[in-house]
Amino acid sequence: MRDGAGDETALERSPTGLGAHTDAPLAVIVEKPRTEAVIESLRVEGVYDDSRRVREDGPDRVALPVTEPPAETDVLEVVRQVDPEPRSPDLEDILAERGWDEDALAAAPGSWAVIGSVVVVSVPDDCPDETELAAALLELHGEADSVLADEGIENDGSAGTYRQPRTRLLAGESDTETIHTEHGTRYGLDPAAVMFSPGNQAERARMGELVESDERVFDMFAGIGYFTLPMARAGARVTATELNPTAFRYLLENAMLNDVPDRIDAYMTDCRELAGRVEADRVVMGYYGSADDTDEHGHGERTDEAHEFLPHALEALASGGVVHYHEATPESRLWERPIERLERAVDAAGSGRTLEVLEKRRVKSHSAGVVHCVIDARLE
Repeated sequence: MRDGAGDETALERSPTGLGAHTDAPLAVIVEKPRTEAVIESLRVEGVYDDSRRVREDGPDRVALPVTEPPAETDVLEVVRQVDPEPRSPDLEDILAERGWDEDALAAAPGSWAVIGSVVVVSVPDDCPDETELAAALLELHGEADSVLADEGIENDGSAGTYRQPRTRLLAGESDTETIHTEHGTRYGLDPAAVMFSPGNQAERARMGELVESDERVFDMFAGIGYFTLPMARAGARVTATELNPTAFRYLLENAMLNDVPDRIDAYMTDCRELAGRVEADRVVMGYYGSADDTDEHGHGERTDEAHEFLPHALEALASGGVVHYHEATPESRLWERPIERLERAVDAAGSGRTLEVLEKRRVKSHSAGVVHCVIDARLE
């Protein structure tokens, strides 16, 4: 979906960060190692400009194109890009070369994900030719071997306690097992068999930056190691629980793949069964539940709501520890509802602990009018 950093670009700086070329488009300057995480954060804010290339700004920094200065994303500075370069040919260009007219192009997908060597795309109902679409995506992403149609989420079919993707092979290799790399962390997985959200990339990177060496972490919904792996690589000791047997297998393999098996204690069990036997400096609740108060089952998600696990998270949390509480929240109730649920859980625990909200973050858009958010809170 995006080009890598190219040649150094012409930028204009002033004491305010914006120069005299008021018609020149904007860019933000960030350190190279943060590039992918910042791009995802800018996308969540809705200010990333896909029409221009990412450019270098010296040996250690890059200029990321934006439509307006970001309000929630940390950047080094905002500048004017005096000589911007358009992005390389995109999907529409390739489809147009293949004979798609304007009506057909209007039905092409506007976004997709590249997970390792696999492209995952939601095919619009009115797409005129999904086979041609898949071929174009393989042409666009030369490193990809397969294209999967994303057809939503289903539960495991028995206990209803974990989610798995529903996909269909559109083109390329039928073996879709791959290795996806983010910020040095390697995730082995099969996107046709286990969940993986590229939109959570910035949050995965952030968790690796927050932990300290030898900090004790309880990852209640570890999956294939989404948060467990970057935290373990940063030196934390992680107790990780996961119910899905396929995801659990990848969790064990990924601990080896990232050379951190000695920092991860993995259990294929319900996190509630282990909470009373764990004492953690940090608890990660990466499962966010459903968004609608009236829809307790979330259309195939876990039968439990995210906030129902809060008592168990607090049980495992040491005094002065931090909990990262994820929730899918209606935009109209953003921050109010998750904070209220945290406060109620603390009060119900009757431990006399006080709650301090450290940070509130949007992770990504969950659906129309619904935000996947996370609250960082310390309990003393």
